[in-house]
Parts: sequence; C-alpha cells; structure tokens
Amino acid sequence: MTIPASFDPRAVPFRLDASGLPPISADRLTPQALTRRFAEPLDWVPEFRKEPRFSDRNLTAASVLIGLVMRERPTVLLTQRTAHLSSHSGQVAFPGGKADVDDESPVATALREAQEEVGLGAEFVNVIGTLPHYTTGSSFVITPVVALLSPNLVLAANAFEVDAIFEVPLDFLMNPAHHRRHQMATPNGIREWLSMPYHDTGRERFIWGATAGMLRNLYQFLAL
Repeated sequence: MTIPASFDPRAVPFRLDASGLPPISADRLTPQALTRRFAEPLDWVPEFRKEPRFSDRNLTAASVLIGLVMRERPTVLLTQRTAHLSSHSGQVAFPGGKADVDDESPVATALREAQEEVGLGAEFVNVIGTLPHYTTGSSFVITPVVALLSPNLVLAANAFEVDAIFEVPLDFLMNPAHHRRHQMATPNGIREWLSMPYHDTGRERFIWGATAGMLRNLYQFLAL
C-alpha cells in the first residue's frame, strides 16, 4: 500500500489475531524441514492474494526475496526503504523490485534485486521455492521467492534505496499471536491489512501491508 506523507499506519486501530492458530514449531523451521516442505507442496488457498487497487498503472511483474538466514535461531532478512522512493517509500520490505526484460525468471529477478539493494551474492543463497503471487494496490504482481541464506552472508546496502538492513526472528513472525489486524474506512470501502511490529534494539520495525501479508501466507504454507 502506497501511503501519503500524512498517513501513519501505526495510528489505525487494530485487533490482535483472534484465530487461536498455533505458532510454527522450531522443528519445522530447520533448513531440512523448510526444504522438505517446499519440495512437497500441498493444495492451499493463501489468505492474502490481492489488495484493492489505488493505482491506474498497468500491472507490473515483480519479485521479492524472502531470505531466511539459517542462524541458530533463524531470521528473516528485511530492509527499511528510503523515504524518497516513489513506491512504498519508508516502509519495511523484502529485497526486491520489478522484473527487467533481461530477467530469465521471477527467481532471477529476486536474486538480481537482492544483489542490487543489499549486496547479497548468489553464493550465499539456496532458493527452495516460491509462494503464490501477491498483487499490491500499487499494481505490482509479486512473486515471493523463498531462499535459505548462509549465516556467513556479507551485505552492503544501496544507499539510494535502502535506509537499513535488519533481521527479525523467523519464529516471531511465524507466531499469529504477533499478527495485528487493522481496518480503515475509505471512500472505496473498508481496507484491512496486517502488521507485525518488532522491536529491534529499542527501535520499532513496523512490518505491515504487503510484506506482512506475504509473511502470513508463508505461515499458512508452513502450517499445513
């Protein structure tokens, strides 16, 4: 969701997820279990697939890299986008962006964008699968590419696009107790989205919108 400068998603009322869903257990977040889960996909319907459109631009293919850093306690690699970008400025996001004509596949797009944005080299990446497309209100049709990342990865932020690189524990994000549901009335009807705020060394990383929606879809996939 692209937001005007005057809009603060933190200020929109929320309720905690009341579904009573259990967290994903640690034994299902190991490299072996994650790889096995993507190798044997099951039929399922993601909860979040498409946001209400607020842009008249043509649909544009894009990819993001959901990078799972295989530390002793696995984490998810995320970025804080710089405030001047024309799309999703200032928001927490996965490394990623729109497809180039030279990209051979959505996976190639995700890997190229991750290298350009955070300096992630292919030698640190083991792609294990993809999640269903997620279409944003800004007209991007995103392929989420899921990969295991070496804990020895070396990163360097592209200062034009990335204000900060950080990691959030995977088990925190895969626990619905940390998922908030926001609702807001708009001229086009009620809009709803998730947030998953995380406090990182005293600073809140406000994960919301498309990023939170794709993480919720990952939770559903792993919970099957």
